[in-house]
Amino acid sequence: MTIKVMSVMSSANPSVTVVYDRHMSAYRFSDNHPMNPERMRMTADLLEQLDVMEQVGGRFSSSYSASDDELFQIHTPEYVEAVKRAGEGHADEAFGLGTEDNPIFPDIHDAAARLYGASLMGAALVLGDSGVPVVNFGGGMHHAHSGSASGFCIYNDAAAAILRLLSSGVKKVMYIDVDAHHGDGVQGIFYDDPRVMTVSLHESGRSLFPGTGFPNETGGPNAPNSAVNVALPAGIRDNGWLRAFTAIVPAVARAFEPEVIVSQHGCDGHELDPLTNLRLSIDGQRQTAIEIAYLAQELTENRWLATGGGGYDIARTVPRAWTHLVAVAAGKPLDVQTPVPQKFRDYISERYGVDAPEKMGDEAELWWRGWEMGYDPADPVDRAIMATRKEAFPGLGLDPWFD
Repeated sequence: MTIKVMSVMSSANPSVTVVYDRHMSAYRFSDNHPMNPERMRMTADLLEQLDVMEQVGGRFSSSYSASDDELFQIHTPEYVEAVKRAGEGHADEAFGLGTEDNPIFPDIHDAAARLYGASLMGAALVLGDSGVPVVNFGGGMHHAHSGSASGFCIYNDAAAAILRLLSSGVKKVMYIDVDAHHGDGVQGIFYDDPRVMTVSLHESGRSLFPGTGFPNETGGPNAPNSAVNVALPAGIRDNGWLRAFTAIVPAVARAFEPEVIVSQHGCDGHELDPLTNLRLSIDGQRQTAIEIAYLAQELTENRWLATGGGGYDIARTVPRAWTHLVAVAAGKPLDVQTPVPQKFRDYISERYGVDAPEKMGDEAELWWRGWEMGYDPADPVDRAIMATRKEAFPGLGLDPWFD
């Protein structure tokens, strides 16, 4: 049996704050590197051309470059100094710098510190503006570790935002990562901290970097049941992805009872992305954001910071996905049938030589079986879901079969 779902959010959220300015585009490894900051600029341009911020009553906030003391909250002083030296042309691969994934460039420290500062700004805004979600689509550098760069990520802004929330008196923060890659850096930083639950849905580490994020990674000795990992098979489409999300994330979120949600919305799970093996649509990614928004409304009174992350089909996919994220965070999702402005389409076609999308969706028919319809052991997606439920649910007081 199939359950067809059409979700429409309420207008409970009065607005959204987007932390973004053009200075954030300085985070550019090279002209040929997959992590191209043009995706940020194009997202801002699409928001403007669709008049999204005016329609939802949103606002922009400028970023800032984080201080050394702020960086030291997450990263070791030795690593920060290595990043500064890298900006002067001195790469040190012992710190993950100067590799194929993380080539060095002038002012790498300042550029990375600005993305980090943008998420710190986001955390401050979440704390100060009750019920107003914040989006930093330039953030989500979830692979960076305390002492090394990894996976295109220099400084871990998502971890910094979480720690800022905790140091400001928040007792529980839930981190939800829906990038195609496992959120290993954030998980590692908080693996032994019971105040933070990290939840990551991703393509299995058996087929994709960073090779981690398996169901048995459930937290350190002082924080059992604080990490939840859903390692999904390559080739998964919207129906499997949304079945997995809804079968796991709402239940563990309600069991954990967070005061704030920080989410990472890498859109590299899209079928056009060149670096992953998932087959999601813009429609499915929009729906995932809506599901997270529901949880923020229900559990945190909309105290929600959403970041960007991966996404390497920079023209056709990323701007649409993150424009939807902003509208969803504001409580006023854009219709997937909304036409992409002709000016934007012309730019994509001329600049990148690709067929520009005509609409803000991919004409996907969203449907998925709810977990209440039963477990199918012959389905690799269901096997992945059950592996996570068996590892994560009992310690949270949940039944792997029925909750």
